[in-house]
Amino acid sequence: MAGWNADTAAGPLGSGTITLVEGSSFCISSSNGDIHPELPHGAFHRDTRILSRWNLTINGQPMEALAAETKEPYRAFFVSRVPRSDGYADSPLIVERLREVGAGILEQVTVRNYSVDPAECAVLLVPEADFADLFEVKEARVQRRWEEVREVKDDSLVVHANWQGLRKSVVFRGEGATATSDGLSYRVTIPPYSDWTARLSVLPLIDGAGPESPFSHPHPGEMSPRDKRRQDWVARIPALHMGNRSIERTLRRSYDDLGALRIEDPEHPDRVVVAAGAPWFMTLFGRDSLWASEMALPVDPSLALGTLQTLADRQGKVVDSMSEEEPGKILHEVRLDISSGLALGGKSTYYGSVDATPLFVQNLGSLSRWGFSKETISALLPNADRALEWISEYGDKDGDGFVEYERLSDQGLINQGWKDSWDGINFADGRLAEPPIALCEVQAYVHGAYMARAWMAYDAGDVALAADLRDRAARLKRQFNEQFWLPDKGYYAIALDGDKRPVDSCASNMGHCLWYGLIDDDKVPLVVDKLMSPEMFSGWGVRTLASDMRAYNPASYHNGSVWPHDNAIIVAGLMRCGYIDEAQRIATALLEAAEYSDGRLPELFCGFDRNMFKEPVPYPTACSPQAWAATAPILLITALMRYDAHIFHGGMWLDPALPGSYGDVHISNAPMGAGRITIDVSGSSVSVQGLPEGMRVHRGHRPWITELVEQAKLPPER
Repeated sequence: MAGWNADTAAGPLGSGTITLVEGSSFCISSSNGDIHPELPHGAFHRDTRILSRWNLTINGQPMEALAAETKEPYRAFFVSRVPRSDGYADSPLIVERLREVGAGILEQVTVRNYSVDPAECAVLLVPEADFADLFEVKEARVQRRWEEVREVKDDSLVVHANWQGLRKSVVFRGEGATATSDGLSYRVTIPPYSDWTARLSVLPLIDGAGPESPFSHPHPGEMSPRDKRRQDWVARIPALHMGNRSIERTLRRSYDDLGALRIEDPEHPDRVVVAAGAPWFMTLFGRDSLWASEMALPVDPSLALGTLQTLADRQGKVVDSMSEEEPGKILHEVRLDISSGLALGGKSTYYGSVDATPLFVQNLGSLSRWGFSKETISALLPNADRALEWISEYGDKDGDGFVEYERLSDQGLINQGWKDSWDGINFADGRLAEPPIALCEVQAYVHGAYMARAWMAYDAGDVALAADLRDRAARLKRQFNEQFWLPDKGYYAIALDGDKRPVDSCASNMGHCLWYGLIDDDKVPLVVDKLMSPEMFSGWGVRTLASDMRAYNPASYHNGSVWPHDNAIIVAGLMRCGYIDEAQRIATALLEAAEYSDGRLPELFCGFDRNMFKEPVPYPTACSPQAWAATAPILLITALMRYDAHIFHGGMWLDPALPGSYGDVHISNAPMGAGRITIDVSGSSVSVQGLPEGMRVHRGHRPWITELVEQAKLPPER
């Protein structure tokens, strides 16, 4: 997978940090430009931290940050000053650092002297490289200690490292610097009202040589490849105007971030897929990329096609317990540098996801509605059928009718649904659930996969297959409502554990089941009441875990935090079930939360009650931008607009239920079948221009696949 290419928007990672990304390389530093190994900082190339310390001092003083600005996703400008040692507040020495990330770091350091006197400056840059795995850094569990040899060559310091026979090297170079084993230094005298500049670089060595073209600079007057890709993307996506300028800014930011998170498959440059998120997950994921593609269908359906085709090419073929590959299974993630052996499963492709496989089939069903040729969809049907075979043969190993997971390797993920932290699935009393674990939302995805494939089969004339899949879905729904429902609590268990006991914590997962039609009608009101209760709804969104559960922690990753994509799916489910007020309340809260982060929703934020803090509390290592967070506002608005398509079933649907505070909506250049349309919404009034011939606008909701299958002329259920 080496060579994935991306345009990525940079953003802060926690408080006071600057993130730069170019493709799969990225750099995280403090606001003065320094990098500290004890923090989740560093310059990363091929998922390895090649720069763990990069500290600049002048006359022994660290820099005092004044400002930092991201110029491009891959370039930032830092301005600091050198503190005085004589007690005076103002300093005449201002330091500028212009940094670019590529296959390493390129940095220009300029010291400006605003004094009437010459400035004697001892400039020192102290670098370190610990070659830590990306996840070691993110999770603060760096334990390996490489055997290190430092070699001084002219103005460069080369660090060679060895760990259990693995060898890595990195070169720190400062043009004109004095290099020692401790770092790169300069002694300069800067005249009054003058400046001094040095250029430095950090580059990994691969097989003794540096990477080719580590930094891409176009000729004067030319656009860089990344800028050309961005320009093409902007020309292809809808243009949006809303009466509520704050929501408009959030949606435009979503468009920008989604465009920036696109990755080109090096084996198929014509295919574009969605990376999971910056900075930690700038690679192909199964679940994340599929969800982001699903939510982004109204903006660019081609993202879903590229994602499905790329995942299909890497669909599981054999049984491999280390990577958890199984025939028909859809991958969890791809990693670039697995030489450390610390990647999940110890291999570059890891398959430990219980939900990516049914989501693949469901996503294909969604894509089939958006106007791609039947030949395009048919080419992926064998992959969908292999995915369904995995569900039956490997996903449901004990044959109880539910898909469950249990990791096959001690290097794999303990939990393999979207809440994949080690403690993400627990009972109301805080005990961890023991595998095999059958998650409630996974059963919903499987139900959706059965229904999606059933409709595609019926549409293609295979009535027998359609009937069989409809029957499977019906059995699953009956079993689910019998075994997951907790009548004494009024909500669904998050899972069944290895002993088939309901895991009785109140969690947001059941909200996903609303969208897929898995919940019995008489139980829907109780689920909605629980999701909107003070224990679940923080005021900024629905928490992942209710505040009265023993494992609740508002600052945890999955046990009480608020995830925008989770909430967007819940909003879509509420709209399906007719709960417009509740859907509006959640959507408005999330869009208001985005105002506090420059219009960008992060991967997650903490679950503290809105009455406690006037702003959402950031989660320290949340990805920003992150694919399904970037696409969450798109789903929020399109769900409230009841905006959807089924090109081969009569056209598009639009029946808006937007709050009055959102104002009028104008969308142009929106993809619809083979054409581009313009949409105007004012209250409940709608106008659509440019519909392709033979299409028309329908009010109400687009017929659900479950409805279509039930209405189809299929043999009676056995």
